[in-house]
Amino acid sequence: MGATNRFQRSSAPWRVGVLFSKTGFMSVIEETQLRGTLIAIDEINDCGGVNGRPIEAVVYDPGSEVRSYGQYAKRLMVEDGVSTIFGCYTSSSRKAVLPVVERLDGLLWYPTLYEGFEFSPNVIYTGATPNQNSVQLCRALMSQFGNRFFFVGSDYVYPRESNRVMRELVRNNGGTVVGERYLRLEADRSEFVPLVREIKHAQPDVIFSTVVGESTTFLYQAYHDLGLNPKTVPIASLTTTEAEIRAMGYDVGEGHYTAASYFQGVDTASNSSFVSQYQKRYGDDEPTNMCLEASYFQVNLFARTLEQTNSLDTRQLRTSVMGAEFEAPQGCVSINPVWGHADVWTRIGRANRHGQFDIVFQSSASVKADPYLIGYGRSLENC
Repeated sequence: MGATNRFQRSSAPWRVGVLFSKTGFMSVIEETQLRGTLIAIDEINDCGGVNGRPIEAVVYDPGSEVRSYGQYAKRLMVEDGVSTIFGCYTSSSRKAVLPVVERLDGLLWYPTLYEGFEFSPNVIYTGATPNQNSVQLCRALMSQFGNRFFFVGSDYVYPRESNRVMRELVRNNGGTVVGERYLRLEADRSEFVPLVREIKHAQPDVIFSTVVGESTTFLYQAYHDLGLNPKTVPIASLTTTEAEIRAMGYDVGEGHYTAASYFQGVDTASNSSFVSQYQKRYGDDEPTNMCLEASYFQVNLFARTLEQTNSLDTRQLRTSVMGAEFEAPQGCVSINPVWGHADVWTRIGRANRHGQFDIVFQSSASVKADPYLIGYGRSLENC
C-alpha cells in the first residue's frame, strides 16, 4: 500500500499490539496465529507500508496464562501507546482483554472461531460463529453417522457454550447426547485414557470435540490407542486444525472431521500464493490452518482500512471497516456491518494420511455472520 498525496507525509511507524502465546499449552495453535500476523505485516511493509509508513508490531507472549492477556493488553495501551491489538485464541483470553479495550477505547482484532453471543464496539471478530460451522457440521454428522453424540471439551467458556448450541441442534432434530465431559485446559495424556474408555462404553455415533491446545493431541492419541474407528465413530471438531493433526501424527488424525472456514487445500489463487509464501518462510512441511489464515486476512483488512482513515482512532477504524471486503485465501470475506463479525465460508474437511483435510462440503459463497443465531430455526432444514 503506497503513499498517497491526500495525506501529510510522515515516516513514523503505525504501532500495533500483538498478543499470541509462543509458550505454554496454547502455543501449538497461537504460534501459527502469530506467524500469520507477522507475515501480513511484513508483506504490507515490503510494499511500502500504509500511506508510506511501516506497521510496527509490539509483541508480547502471554504464555497461555489467561490473566497475562489482560495485563499485556493494558501495558500495550497505557505504556506502549497502542490502540489496535491483534490477538487471543481462547474465549477466556478474549474476555480478559475485552474490559481493557472497552475501558481504554482500543480495538481488538480477534481471529478465532468462537461461541458467539457477544458484541462489542471494541472488537472485530474474524473467526467463525456457530451458524458458520456448527449448523452444517451437525447436519452432515446426523445424516452420515447417526444421532447419538458424546461431547468432550476443555473446561472453559468456549467448549461449554459451543456444546450448548450443538446440544440444542442435536436434540431439536431427534438426536440424543449420551455423554458430556470436560477436562482441564492443561490435561495430560493419561487423563484422556479413562475418558475414551467411557466414550467407548457409551457407544455414540459421533464424538463432538471442543478440546483445544496441546490436549487435542492427547484425545486423538488415546482414541487411536484404544482402537476406535473413525469410519464408524469419528471425532468431529471445530477446533482441530492442520497444526494439531501434525502434532498428534497424521495416522492418528486420519478420518476425523473438522468444520472450518479455511483448510490448506482450498483451491483459490490467493491460497496458493499464501501457502507458498508461508512455507517458503517456515518450511515445506509446515501446514497452514484456519486460525493462521484469519490472523493473516484481518491484518490486511486493517491495513486497507487504515489507508482510508490515515488514523488509528478506534471509532474511525471501526466505522470504516464495516462492509470492507478482502480476497482472503479462503475466498472473499467481508466485515458484516450489523455485527462487526466476518462473513466467512463454511467448509467441512476429513483429515487424510498426509496431514491435510479433504474438503467434503463447502458453501457456495461466504456465510453471513449471525452470532446470536437470530436466523436459526428449530430444525436443521430451516438453517
